[in-house]
Amino acid sequence: MTDQGVRRTVTRVPAQACDAASDSAGEVAPCGPGESSPGTAEGGVSAPASAASDAPSQPVPGRGAPLLGTAGEPVPDGPGEPSSDEPEAAALASPPTVSPAARRRAERRAERVTAGATELERRLADLLRGGLISAGQSGPALWEETAARMVDAQAPGLANRVRDLGALASAGVGADAPVRLLEECALLHLLAQAWLRRDRLPEPLAATVRSRVGLTASPEGPAVRDDWLVLAQYDTSDSRLITRRIWLHGTVSGRTALLLSYGAPGRAPDLTLPAGLAVDAELTPYPGAGQPRTALTGRFGAPAPTTVRPPGTTTSGALARYGAALRDDPWRESVPVTLDRVVPVPDGDGWQLADADEDQALPVGAAARSRPGLWRLVALSGGAPVRVFGECGPRGFTPLAAWPQGPGEAVPLC
Repeated sequence: MTDQGVRRTVTRVPAQACDAASDSAGEVAPCGPGESSPGTAEGGVSAPASAASDAPSQPVPGRGAPLLGTAGEPVPDGPGEPSSDEPEAAALASPPTVSPAARRRAERRAERVTAGATELERRLADLLRGGLISAGQSGPALWEETAARMVDAQAPGLANRVRDLGALASAGVGADAPVRLLEECALLHLLAQAWLRRDRLPEPLAATVRSRVGLTASPEGPAVRDDWLVLAQYDTSDSRLITRRIWLHGTVSGRTALLLSYGAPGRAPDLTLPAGLAVDAELTPYPGAGQPRTALTGRFGAPAPTTVRPPGTTTSGALARYGAALRDDPWRESVPVTLDRVVPVPDGDGWQLADADEDQALPVGAAARSRPGLWRLVALSGGAPVRVFGECGPRGFTPLAAWPQGPGEAVPLC
């Protein structure tokens, strides 16, 4: 298919990302157990990551997080996930002056969330004391009951993560299942501790913690008007709602932004922006350190065709970007990245995106391997390098759009 062959795949995203980011700063940030910490802020590509492992390509192990050693180091999809719409949450999440009644409601809610986080810490301690082997044997009832207690505490973000933890414990398949379960327990512990110590956090990080716990916030300036290239649009759903994610790239500002809209089950969200077009619009960011989520606060024309493409980076640059994002938000599942000059290459039962100019590669995530978009990407490449936009996370890269090396329109992959 190509003379690239099977590249040396990056098999530890957190370790590579942390090493790359720590080259440019000496601060400590949460990384995987026993891994070095990233030190660059999101927004640019840091120095290339260290050499990839020579081991054969395999799915990238999950994120790790230490049991919170410091409260000063931290993303969601914090502002990226639906949460409570109660007015007191907005009062907690932003500093503008509020009425005494709203402030009292916010304080009461903060007390309930604190009580919920404290109870969650006790339950996590009991789980670890009894051994993770018992986590999958307890059945879903225990996890649902714990999640319900978090809902009662008005902390829907904690409730969602408890449900995810329960699903992971119940599945319990794969050689890395115990490791993933421990990592998710550590991340949940980190979030609970961050909430309990929120008064000692920098405000951008505190805003991220509030959003991860489930408190809503309003978008706040400055607004950015630009010709926004629509990179990708896709929906995810559960029993409660449909979430639409739209990724945009500012052709002038160079920023990558995320729009979220929601719909009831069986009813698609109203906001639609076709991928591959550009729209003259104004976006206002949500608070939080390094958060990509924005609100569409003004549109000045209909989406129109464009020849603009987002700038790309290497697989090493993608890992450095992910490591930098974890400094601001260790709960972040992925970062938006455009890879330039990569070739889709088969790798055993899976695929990887190999750098055409470097001896590096990123595995394609398991979910993407079952979608028809992967075959569209393979057909578009035909063994030649392409430019691919997608989400880079701890278990690989999810392609969402691609462009041929020469002239041509964007090809949606989701």
